[in-house]
Amino acid sequence: VQLQASGGGVVQAGGSLRLSCAASGRTSSSNGMGWFRQAPGKEREFVGIRRNIGTTSYADSVKGRFTFSRDNAKNTVFLQMNSLKPEDTAVYYCAPYYSGSFYNTDSYRGWGQGTLVTVSS
Repeated sequence: VQLQASGGGVVQAGGSLRLSCAASGRTSSSNGMGWFRQAPGKEREFVGIRRNIGTTSYADSVKGRFTFSRDNAKNTVFLQMNSLKPEDTAVYYCAPYYSGSFYNTDSYRGWGQGTLVTVSS
């Protein structure tokens, strides 16, 4: 299973974007879909996760501004990003979560290409 993130772009600070994460195969063996981001020169960091049981978890830096939603018919998870800040600028990735710490990239498999989000001040 591989997930493909899309929907990135350039937005002014305070604006909004909605990212999509579509699966290219069956995701029934995974336990959720997670989002990470990687800014230039920095390590990939956890943004949030939506588990298959419906629970969600967000990084403190995005809590209250980012929200997950899901379209089961299209096997797609959306990340609604509001009140964007310049520090949100990064390449955003989604991946299936299997087990282990939400914050550890080793807990995920099937990383696809990310989508670039640029927030201008």
